[in-house]
Amino acid sequence: MSKIGKKPLTLPEGVEIKWERPLVRVKGPKGELSLEIRPEVDLEISGQEVRVKKTAENKLARSLWGTYRSLLNNMVIGVTQGFEKRLELVGVGYRAEVKGKTLVLQLGYSHPIEYPIPEGIEITADRTRISVRGIDKQKVGQVAAEIRAFRPPEPYKGKGIRYEGEEVRRKAGKAAVGVR
Repeated sequence: MSKIGKKPLTLPEGVEIKWERPLVRVKGPKGELSLEIRPEVDLEISGQEVRVKKTAENKLARSLWGTYRSLLNNMVIGVTQGFEKRLELVGVGYRAEVKGKTLVLQLGYSHPIEYPIPEGIEITADRTRISVRGIDKQKVGQVAAEIRAFRPPEPYKGKGIRYEGEEVRRKAGKAAVGVR
Protein backbone atom coordinates (compact mmCIF):
# COMPACT_ATOMS: atom_id res chain seq x y z
CA MET A 1 0.00 0.00 0.00
CA SER A 2 1.25 3.44 -0.92
CA LYS A 3 1.49 5.74 2.08
CA ILE A 4 1.23 8.78 -0.17
CA GLY A 5 -1.45 7.36 -2.50
CA LYS A 6 -3.80 6.59 0.41
CA LYS A 7 -3.89 10.20 1.66
CA PRO A 8 -6.79 12.29 0.38
CA LEU A 9 -5.90 15.57 -1.30
CA THR A 10 -7.76 18.51 0.28
CA LEU A 11 -8.32 21.47 -2.04
CA PRO A 12 -7.84 24.92 -0.48
CA GLU A 13 -10.36 27.73 -0.96
CA GLY A 14 -10.36 29.10 -4.51
CA VAL A 15 -8.97 25.97 -6.17
CA GLU A 16 -11.09 24.17 -8.73
CA ILE A 17 -10.37 20.74 -10.22
CA LYS A 18 -11.97 19.34 -13.39
CA TRP A 19 -11.44 15.87 -14.78
CA GLU A 20 -12.26 15.06 -18.41
CA ARG A 21 -10.60 11.68 -18.94
CA PRO A 22 -7.66 11.44 -19.38
CA LEU A 23 -6.96 15.15 -18.66
CA VAL A 24 -7.23 16.74 -15.21
CA ARG A 25 -7.18 20.55 -14.89
CA VAL A 26 -6.41 22.43 -11.69
CA LYS A 27 -7.34 26.11 -11.64
CA GLY A 28 -6.42 28.53 -8.87
CA PRO A 29 -5.61 32.18 -8.16
CA LYS A 30 -2.16 32.02 -9.82
CA GLY A 31 -3.15 30.16 -12.98
CA GLU A 32 -4.15 26.83 -14.46
CA LEU A 33 -2.26 23.55 -14.90
CA SER A 34 -3.23 20.34 -16.66
CA LEU A 35 -1.99 16.75 -16.48
CA GLU A 36 -2.78 13.64 -18.49
CA ILE A 37 -3.59 10.69 -16.23
CA ARG A 38 -2.94 7.11 -17.30
CA PRO A 39 -5.77 4.54 -17.27
CA GLU A 40 -4.18 2.58 -14.38
CA VAL A 41 -5.20 5.41 -12.03
CA ASP A 42 -8.67 6.82 -11.34
CA LEU A 43 -9.75 10.01 -9.54
CA GLU A 44 -12.62 10.33 -7.08
CA ILE A 45 -13.64 13.99 -6.59
CA SER A 46 -16.11 14.82 -3.82
CA GLY A 47 -16.46 18.48 -2.84
CA GLN A 48 -13.09 19.83 -1.70
CA GLU A 49 -11.46 16.38 -1.45
CA VAL A 50 -9.76 14.32 -4.15
CA ARG A 51 -8.77 10.68 -3.79
CA VAL A 52 -6.50 8.80 -6.17
CA LYS A 53 -7.50 5.17 -6.75
CA LYS A 54 -5.83 2.27 -8.58
CA THR A 55 -7.88 0.58 -11.29
CA ALA A 56 -5.78 -2.61 -11.25
CA GLU A 57 -3.68 -4.61 -8.80
CA ASN A 58 -0.42 -4.77 -10.69
CA LYS A 59 3.05 -3.30 -10.17
CA LEU A 60 2.55 -0.43 -12.64
CA ALA A 61 -0.72 0.70 -11.04
CA ARG A 62 0.84 0.59 -7.56
CA SER A 63 3.82 2.67 -8.71
CA LEU A 64 1.65 5.26 -10.47
CA TRP A 65 -0.79 5.58 -7.56
CA GLY A 66 1.44 7.64 -5.24
CA THR A 67 3.16 9.39 -8.14
CA TYR A 68 -0.07 10.89 -9.47
CA ARG A 69 -1.18 11.90 -5.98
CA SER A 70 2.13 13.79 -5.55
CA LEU A 71 1.83 15.39 -9.00
CA LEU A 72 -1.71 16.57 -8.22
CA ASN A 73 -0.57 17.92 -4.84
CA ASN A 74 2.24 19.86 -6.58
CA MET A 75 -0.29 21.28 -9.04
CA VAL A 76 -2.53 22.48 -6.18
CA ILE A 77 0.43 24.08 -4.37
CA GLY A 78 1.58 25.67 -7.65
CA VAL A 79 -1.74 27.37 -8.45
CA THR A 80 -2.11 28.67 -4.87
CA GLN A 81 1.43 29.56 -3.70
CA GLY A 82 3.75 28.92 -6.66
CA PHE A 83 7.29 27.54 -6.55
CA GLU A 84 10.64 29.30 -6.33
CA LYS A 85 14.27 28.27 -6.74
CA ARG A 86 17.07 30.65 -5.81
CA LEU A 87 20.55 30.59 -7.29
CA GLU A 88 23.75 32.34 -6.18
CA LEU A 89 26.63 33.45 -8.39
CA VAL A 90 30.01 33.02 -6.68
CA GLY A 91 33.09 34.40 -8.40
CA VAL A 92 34.83 37.66 -9.20
CA GLY A 93 32.96 39.47 -11.98
CA TYR A 94 30.10 36.95 -12.08
CA ARG A 95 26.79 38.78 -12.42
CA ALA A 96 23.29 38.43 -13.83
CA GLU A 97 20.64 40.81 -15.11
CA VAL A 98 17.29 40.53 -16.85
CA LYS A 99 16.87 42.45 -20.11
CA GLY A 100 13.32 42.11 -21.40
CA LYS A 101 12.59 38.38 -21.85
CA THR A 102 16.29 37.40 -21.62
CA LEU A 103 18.57 36.58 -18.69
CA VAL A 104 22.09 37.88 -19.39
CA LEU A 105 24.88 36.15 -17.44
CA GLN A 106 28.52 37.22 -17.11
CA LEU A 107 30.31 34.07 -15.93
CA GLY A 108 33.98 34.59 -16.71
CA TYR A 109 33.71 33.48 -20.34
CA SER A 110 34.82 35.72 -23.20
CA HIS A 111 31.18 36.46 -24.01
CA PRO A 112 27.94 37.02 -22.08
CA ILE A 113 25.45 34.15 -22.00
CA GLU A 114 21.91 35.06 -23.03
CA TYR A 115 19.21 32.71 -21.75
CA PRO A 116 15.68 33.25 -23.15
CA ILE A 117 13.14 33.12 -20.31
CA PRO A 118 10.55 30.39 -21.04
CA GLU A 119 6.79 31.06 -21.04
CA GLY A 120 5.22 30.68 -17.57
CA ILE A 121 8.48 31.41 -15.73
CA GLU A 122 9.41 34.65 -14.00
CA ILE A 123 13.10 35.38 -13.37
CA THR A 124 14.47 38.23 -11.28
CA ALA A 125 18.18 38.93 -10.96
CA ASP A 126 19.98 41.06 -8.38
CA ARG A 127 23.64 41.07 -9.53
CA THR A 128 24.74 37.87 -7.73
CA ARG A 129 21.34 36.32 -6.96
CA ILE A 130 18.81 34.81 -9.36
CA SER A 131 15.24 33.89 -8.43
CA VAL A 132 13.23 31.54 -10.68
CA ARG A 133 9.45 31.50 -10.00
CA GLY A 134 6.45 29.78 -11.57
CA ILE A 135 3.42 27.58 -10.94
CA ASP A 136 4.80 24.39 -12.53
CA LYS A 137 7.27 22.73 -10.12
CA GLN A 138 8.94 20.64 -12.84
CA LYS A 139 9.44 23.64 -15.14
CA VAL A 140 10.86 25.84 -12.34
CA GLY A 141 13.36 23.11 -11.38
CA GLN A 142 14.32 22.49 -15.02
CA VAL A 143 14.97 26.18 -15.73
CA ALA A 144 17.05 26.52 -12.52
CA ALA A 145 19.08 23.43 -13.49
CA GLU A 146 19.68 24.78 -17.02
CA ILE A 147 20.93 28.11 -15.61
CA ARG A 148 23.17 26.31 -13.08
CA ALA A 149 24.61 24.15 -15.89
CA PHE A 150 26.18 27.20 -17.58
CA ARG A 151 28.83 27.26 -14.81
CA PRO A 152 28.37 24.59 -12.11
CA PRO A 153 30.36 25.15 -8.90
CA GLU A 154 33.90 23.86 -9.18
CA PRO A 155 35.50 22.04 -6.23
CA TYR A 156 38.78 23.99 -5.89
CA LYS A 157 37.73 27.62 -5.43
CA GLY A 158 33.95 27.09 -5.22
CA LYS A 159 33.27 29.47 -8.12
CA GLY A 160 30.15 29.03 -10.23
CA ILE A 161 26.37 29.05 -9.99
CA ARG A 162 24.91 27.16 -7.05
CA TYR A 163 21.51 26.73 -5.45
CA GLU A 164 20.97 28.91 -2.39
CA GLY A 165 22.19 26.98 0.63
CA GLU A 166 24.00 24.34 -1.48
CA GLU A 167 27.28 23.26 0.06
CA VAL A 168 30.13 22.68 -2.35
CA ARG A 169 32.65 20.09 -1.19
CA ARG A 170 36.05 21.66 -1.59
CA LYS A 171 39.19 19.80 -2.61
CA ALA A 172 42.75 20.61 -1.61
CA GLY A 173 44.80 22.05 -4.44
CA LYS A 174 48.13 20.72 -5.64
CA ALA A 175 50.39 19.69 -2.80
CA ALA A 176 53.93 21.07 -3.03
CA VAL A 177 56.51 18.35 -3.54
CA GLY A 178 59.56 18.68 -1.28
CA VAL A 179 62.94 19.15 -3.03
CA ARG A 180 65.84 17.02 -1.75
